[in-house]
Amino acid sequence: MSKTYLLAIDNGTQSVRALLFDLHGNLVDKAQVVIDTYQSPQPGWLENDPEAFWQALCQACQHLWANTSVPKSAVAGVVITTQRSTTIALDKEGKPLRPAMIWLDQRRTEATPQLKWWWEAAFRVIGMRDTVRFFQQEAEANWIARHQPEIWAKTDKFLLLSGYLNYRFSGRFVDSVASQVGYVPFDYKKGCWAAKSDWKWQALAIRPSMLPELVSAGTVIGKVSAQVALETGIPEGMPVIAGAADKACEVIGAGCLTADIACLSYGTTATVNTTTARYLEATRFIPPYQAAVPGHYNTEIQITRGFWMVSWFKEQFGLHEKQLAQQRGVAPETLFDELINAVPPGAQGLMLQPFWNPGIKIPGPEAKGAIIGFGDVHTRAHLYRAILEGLAYALREAKERIEKRGGTRITRVRISGGGSQSDAAMQITANIFNLPCERPHLYETSGLGAAVLAAVSLKLHPDFATAIAKMTRIGQVFQPEPVHAQTYEQLYRRVYCRMYQRLQPLYLEIQQITGYPKR
Repeated sequence: MSKTYLLAIDNGTQSVRALLFDLHGNLVDKAQVVIDTYQSPQPGWLENDPEAFWQALCQACQHLWANTSVPKSAVAGVVITTQRSTTIALDKEGKPLRPAMIWLDQRRTEATPQLKWWWEAAFRVIGMRDTVRFFQQEAEANWIARHQPEIWAKTDKFLLLSGYLNYRFSGRFVDSVASQVGYVPFDYKKGCWAAKSDWKWQALAIRPSMLPELVSAGTVIGKVSAQVALETGIPEGMPVIAGAADKACEVIGAGCLTADIACLSYGTTATVNTTTARYLEATRFIPPYQAAVPGHYNTEIQITRGFWMVSWFKEQFGLHEKQLAQQRGVAPETLFDELINAVPPGAQGLMLQPFWNPGIKIPGPEAKGAIIGFGDVHTRAHLYRAILEGLAYALREAKERIEKRGGTRITRVRISGGGSQSDAAMQITANIFNLPCERPHLYETSGLGAAVLAAVSLKLHPDFATAIAKMTRIGQVFQPEPVHAQTYEQLYRRVYCRMYQRLQPLYLEIQQITGYPKR
């Protein structure tokens, strides 16, 4: 009997990967194209030509076919997962009107649509007016409508990157409910566009006609056309399956199907997620996202500049390790792990709060990053370890918030994303959480999650429980070290958990004096 394979395309922030999986979750072949076409017209802005995303996807697919022994006829379907919250405005002909605004873009607009008085009053009563104002100011649609009204007047469709790539593949304006992460009028509880009476329609410049049709994750939305086949090398007529956002796919790719297993993502944005069939707001009034599994939710809490901070450290202070790694012919991460292990757990009292980017609720929009406990013994190695420890502290606090709100104790932790490749980061997390930390059997968990979704969609596995049991498994497990776990327990409870409350008044003073972050 011939083998069956699935093609998952993962359009992340740093690269596009075309990935071939078999039905046992083995990554058979892979092609990767780095995205190096981003532009920053002004400080804090980040854009990309939508066509550049498409061309990178096509190149990745063509490279894959050129270097794989898997026959195209053995591939049952193609599924797409993408970075979240990247938006694209199209005209009536389906052509982009301006560069895509990337989720890392920091621009904000001060002039926003006015809410009806009763909404204003209601949000003030429940303490949510500043949060709603933040939502309006961050919304890409509001920025375009305010600063580029001539473009907004021509905008016929306003899509997330997932919807745009679905359109390029299928010719339909259609997107998955599990890809709707962004400043759009979406009802996260019901998994559909917000009702006409919902406040989001007043808060945003978006009209209902601008939005795509929504379908459940795993829906077959079309077949590969002759033109797409020519550009990508994917066989004409292959089923195209609506995927889910990269984090949602990462959760099931790591095998996290129940509320007692947490999925930590050590990526550009660090997150902690569980999967639940119950609508659960881990942070009050902040909705969970739709999961890749239809009818389920991901109780996500984010550290929005998560492992970006690790990349920042390597760029600013890691030149020596990079050069030495090149000389030795080893991966730089090996030497950075040595840097971490040269410092004792707790970094000799150097404590970091990883709020480099303002939040919506916890932390609030006034928050800043903080490092306390400096002494003359501290080196860049201490700082590097403190960054990793600070991220783990923040994610532990998020995990405990999910447990408290949901009533289910988390007993297992799976870690994926780029940071999971560091043994030192894995061990630190195991010690701070005081739980075994499990590394999935492969790195490409978001692509694998998309393949799981496709396997269930095409009835290659009967259900998600079976597909996850067959296609995901644990690679390496890092056990907590009791002595170090006790040290971290005290630092976490007695210091970290008090930092934000103690520093928040000072953050507000800094904001009032300097104007940063903007209100």
